[in-house]
Order: sequence, then C-alpha cells, then structure tokens
Amino acid sequence: MTLTAFARRSETAARPPVGDTTAPVKRSTRDADGLAVASFVLGLVGLLVMNLLLGPMAIVMAIIALTRSTARRGRALLGLALGVADLVILAFLVTGDGAVAWNFGG
Repeated sequence: MTLTAFARRSETAARPPVGDTTAPVKRSTRDADGLAVASFVLGLVGLLVMNLLLGPMAIVMAIIALTRSTARRGRALLGLALGVADLVILAFLVTGDGAVAWNFGG
C-alpha cells in the first residue's frame, strides 16, 4: 500500500457522511392492525349500544388503519362500514320516535 492510497483511505474514513444520517423510521403495521380490529369491534358493538359514540370512533380508527397500510385491510373496511351503519341506525332511531333509544316491547 502506498502512502497516497493510505492517505485517501483514512480521509474517506474520517469524513462524516453527507445528508441525513438517521435511518428512515418504518411504521409498524402491528399498530395499524390493532386499529383495524378495534374499529371492527367498536362498529359491531355500536350496532346495539351507544351508536352516537362508537360509530364515529369506528370510522376514525378504520381510516387511520387504512392510511397506515394495515395488513388487515378487510377488517378495517368492515369497521368503516359498521361505523357508517351505526350512524344510519342512529338516524332511523331519531327520526322514528324522536328518541335515541331501542324499544323492543310494545
């Protein structure tokens, strides 16, 4: 090894890298999968109780899960559809008898 080759090698080793030195952070799909499942469960439960609260929560969680590229895309879409169905049922309940309540008896 010559002296100039040794000098070039040590010069490149001592020089800091150019640009951003941090590695890009990869988002975990595990969080998005959890949001997809939670949106599905909230939408399903919201069909029976607390439509006003659980429906919008299911919609928001499903949209966040879909934007984060969840592996459970079908479950997120079902959560989105169930959240919308919660709000539709709520609209029927309010327009039907003017109260936000289920009535199973006569």
